[in-house]
Amino acid sequence: MRIMALDLGEKTIGVALSDPFGWTAQGIKVIKRDKNNKEREIKLLEEIIQSHQVEKIVIGLPLNLNGTTGEQGHRALAYAARLRQLFKLPVDLWDERLSTVAAERVLLEADITRKKRKQVIDKIAAAVILQGYLDALKNKEVNFS
Repeated sequence: MRIMALDLGEKTIGVALSDPFGWTAQGIKVIKRDKNNKEREIKLLEEIIQSHQVEKIVIGLPLNLNGTTGEQGHRALAYAARLRQLFKLPVDLWDERLSTVAAERVLLEADITRKKRKQVIDKIAAAVILQGYLDALKNKEVNFS
C-alpha cells in the first residue's frame, strides 16, 4: 500500500511517499502554496496520488508540546477533512512535534549547505512524519483505520 505524507506549512507543503510495501519513506517534493490559487496545490496532490497509486494520506498534526491542539493543528484537521472529501481516501493525522528538528539534524549530519537545506527541509520533514507512522504500523503500536 502506497502512503503519502504531507508536512503542511503556511508557505509550502512537504510531500513524502512510502515504498509500495509501506516500509520506508522518501521525501519527493515541496509544493509552494499560493493563497490566491489553492486549486493548484490540490491539482498537484491529485497528480501525485494518481501517478503513484496512493491509497492513504497522512498529515502531520502540529500539536503543542503539552499535547493540546493549537491553531495550526486545527488547520491540519480541516485540511484532512477537505482531502478526505476531495480524494475519497483515508486520511490519518500523525503527531509531527519535532519533525522539522529531526529533519534539520539529518541534513546537518549529511553536511548539506544552509541554502540547500532550506530547499529540501519540508520534504524531509514529511519523510520523518511518514517514517514514524510506518514504524508504528509495523510495530502495531497504534491501531489505525
